[in-house]
Amino acid sequence: MTEPLTHAFVDEAGGHPVIASETVFTGMVWDVQADTVALPGGDTVVRQVVRHPGAVAVLALDDDDNALVIHQYRHPVESTLWELPAGLLDVAGEDPLVAAQRELWEETGYAAQSWWVLADFLTTPGFCDEAIRIYLARGAAPADGPAHERHGEERDMTVAWAPLKVLRDHILGGQLHNPSLLVGVLAACAARETQWATLRPADTAWAFGPRQLRT
Repeated sequence: MTEPLTHAFVDEAGGHPVIASETVFTGMVWDVQADTVALPGGDTVVRQVVRHPGAVAVLALDDDDNALVIHQYRHPVESTLWELPAGLLDVAGEDPLVAAQRELWEETGYAAQSWWVLADFLTTPGFCDEAIRIYLARGAAPADGPAHERHGEERDMTVAWAPLKVLRDHILGGQLHNPSLLVGVLAACAARETQWATLRPADTAWAFGPRQLRT
């Protein structure tokens, strides 16, 4: 028998006291920090945490609910994945919405007229503080001016439109694996069933966002 509903089922922000901290690795994008944490029951534990700047992603839909996607090589998993346009929050002081608009243009050459918050999620909260906000964009059209010059894995990246239903079916069939694509597509399918009533304004506060946006 299931337990009666007694919880609000809402995530709670706020950490336990950190009594010591040491940076044990400094990388190009993220660092590793060893924190000594005092738990409520009296225990003290050491946890290594990957400190990440956070990221944004964009699910851009046309009037027929086709999504703009990219096909990008990811060396850590030695695979080329279908993904949403996305990028790091690595420009000091840049608003997340502005970052999302920039990344959409840089990776696809498109700009969009209307923007909402579709979903927020923490990618791997067991060891990393990476937070991602996914925006829903409408009215996408090729941007004016010259294209952004791509480098590295982005140089040969494919850009395509894919039906939202096809992406959903391929996710459920185990054929697509990028987390932002999975969260964004499934959230969009759920939001569409409510006539998009669950969308939030594009400037909605990001309570569980990257650390640099909370200080």
